[in-house]
Amino acid sequence: MLKTVYAANGMFVAPHHLAAQAGRDVLRDGGNAVEAMVAAAASIATVYPHMNSIGGDGFWLIHEPGKTPVAIDACGRAAKAATPEFYQGYDQIPSRGPLAALTTAGTIAGWQEALAVAASWGKPLPLSRLLAPATDQAQSGIVVTQSQSQLTRDKSGQMTNAPGFFDAFMPGDNVPEPGSCLKQSTLATTFEQLARAGLDDFYRGELGRAMGDELQSLGSPLTAADLADYRAMRVTPLQVKVAGARIFNLPPPTQGLASLMILGIADKLGIKDAEGFDYVHGLVEATKRAFRVRDRIVTDPDRVPENPDDYLTEERLAALAQDVDPARAMPWPNPAAPGDTIWMGCIDRDGRAVSFIQSIFWEFGSGVVLRNTGVNWQNRGISFALDPNALQALAPGRKPFHTLNPALAHFDDGRVMSYGTMGGEGQPQTQAMVFSRYAMFNQSLQQSVTAPRWLLGRTWGDVSTSLKLESRFAPELVEQLRTAGHQVELLDEAFSDTMGHAGALVRRPDGVLEGAADPRSDGCVAAL
Repeated sequence: MLKTVYAANGMFVAPHHLAAQAGRDVLRDGGNAVEAMVAAAASIATVYPHMNSIGGDGFWLIHEPGKTPVAIDACGRAAKAATPEFYQGYDQIPSRGPLAALTTAGTIAGWQEALAVAASWGKPLPLSRLLAPATDQAQSGIVVTQSQSQLTRDKSGQMTNAPGFFDAFMPGDNVPEPGSCLKQSTLATTFEQLARAGLDDFYRGELGRAMGDELQSLGSPLTAADLADYRAMRVTPLQVKVAGARIFNLPPPTQGLASLMILGIADKLGIKDAEGFDYVHGLVEATKRAFRVRDRIVTDPDRVPENPDDYLTEERLAALAQDVDPARAMPWPNPAAPGDTIWMGCIDRDGRAVSFIQSIFWEFGSGVVLRNTGVNWQNRGISFALDPNALQALAPGRKPFHTLNPALAHFDDGRVMSYGTMGGEGQPQTQAMVFSRYAMFNQSLQQSVTAPRWLLGRTWGDVSTSLKLESRFAPELVEQLRTAGHQVELLDEAFSDTMGHAGALVRRPDGVLEGAADPRSDGCVAAL
């Protein structure tokens, strides 16, 4: 994909084409941006099951013209029984299986809260209409992508203690080949139940009781009572001002602070153009400083040791920019945070925009697929520590650290931009690249997404913390970075999944929409 897509009556971008089309079709039927996002979120949980599920978490930024964006935190909390004593005998929480399924799944509650935000926008579409694409896809079967097939093969060895995984994703104990059909009939029945009984049923109805009882019977600390107590929350978004725009993101427990800090620091470095040494080196060094702050203070919002807003002031960002040596790399690494997910964006005909992200943390999450509902449960809770003195110490009711963070920008000239990516540690970095290339250096939207990317740290299960570069970077630039002290690792791929699956939408003041999807993904821009 090399050219920006343009339209005027609505636009959707997703890392899977069927999800993008599901959202676009809701817009065509008169739905708004939130309704389109719910339809696409259900669809992508079905057609991209290795990356996300309705058994995971989600975060929203919702823009309505003339108003400050609404942020929704749909992060699940640790079960009441999830204590260090529950994990006695373990040095850390197991990464797969029932013991890894220790936090409630928040994403459905996020859909519910987002629809409540949009309730005043006009007559709503029936929930059955929003869930229809996912229901049909689960019932009739999805076509397995290359990434799903490969990750099933790569991760299946970790799933021996994950009930339901093999039946759901490897029927007959065979890895599904790319292009083959995989049915999820039990999940289809769950969507039908949600359409009939309402989204609240996932927590306080028949579904909630069934899922909680099954999780408990499998050995998870989660129970039906934990689900019944859960609700998503509207929160105040973090924001930072850069030249020409104000950027919004989610507060803790997400790493949205880091995403905003990188751009805030980069805005003060005096970089003249994109793609050269000053650009790559400057953003990488900004990333290091932002990550050090993130790793020190981002945790459950009730336990944050410092005010995140204090790091987004002009004075603090200028001081951090001043600390950047324009010629030398700061020593690295710091601990890295893995994780995978999906990001999607939507803008409707009335100029309302959504930036949304949904995740089960690692590929296939805990690997536990509930037999009664077909729901694959996340393993986000494994980011808790069993050390009671740690920043991310496990305790009942706490929220785990989240790599998820959707972004949205208001430009001084009236443009609105919804953008984001999957990719764990790479999310803030890719956001910085996409936004800066478009907003600061006037690249086209699609060029900003397509251009070669780097990643400091790890993602997709990679344990190294080097500075990874796609192979399209000029050899001269690679050598300059090495000379400056960066530990460079040149990847073989020109478009690497390691760099995440990004996307972006922009609405101009004249009503024209611009859209860009990532050629690294299976997605597209779908427009009216």
